[in-house]
Amino acid sequence: MEIKGLDYNTQREKLVMPEYGREIQKMVDLAISLPTKEERMKCAQAIIHQMENKTPQLRDSSDYQQTLWDHLYLMSHKQLDIDWPFDVSNAERILTKPQPMDHPKTNSQSHFRHYGHLMMEVFEKLKTMPEGEERDELVRITANQMKRDLATWGHGSMDDEKVADDLARFTDGKIQIDLQSFRFDRIDLATPNEGKKGKRKK
Repeated sequence: MEIKGLDYNTQREKLVMPEYGREIQKMVDLAISLPTKEERMKCAQAIIHQMENKTPQLRDSSDYQQTLWDHLYLMSHKQLDIDWPFDVSNAERILTKPQPMDHPKTNSQSHFRHYGHLMMEVFEKLKTMPEGEERDELVRITANQMKRDLATWGHGSMDDEKVADDLARFTDGKIQIDLQSFRFDRIDLATPNEGKKGKRKK
């Protein structure tokens, strides 16, 4: 509900540096309007003092004075005509936002993460390898590792057809395993301590 006569923050001009508050911004606006450079400079120094009191944590930085004057320059919308005691030409870098990072889940292949990032690199390599013994050997190693990964992360599932299907999919159809002739390595799922069951200490 909007009450007539009340001044809402949402209706005011957005603050460039909200951490200093609207009163400091009003002081900056006043400094811009002063008629002489000397008056503007005295006002700017008073503003810097107030800004420092508002953000005492900045004093932990060796260049905190530079930061304060940069902030004042930005709050004045570059309109404050004074002899700046610091170089404020790079002040706008403060307002630069970092580029957003891609989230791993945006990868369309994330639901096959049990194969791991390194295997994905192998799939990319297989796409461009010429036919021959070297590629055949890499296919053999890759397929067997895929089967081990499935056994480890798929609760013991080691479907040969799934390995062949995934390998073809991840290599854009370049690698096709003939399950009639391809021989997978024997994979032992027994845990290291399993063979010791039943043995008693003498």
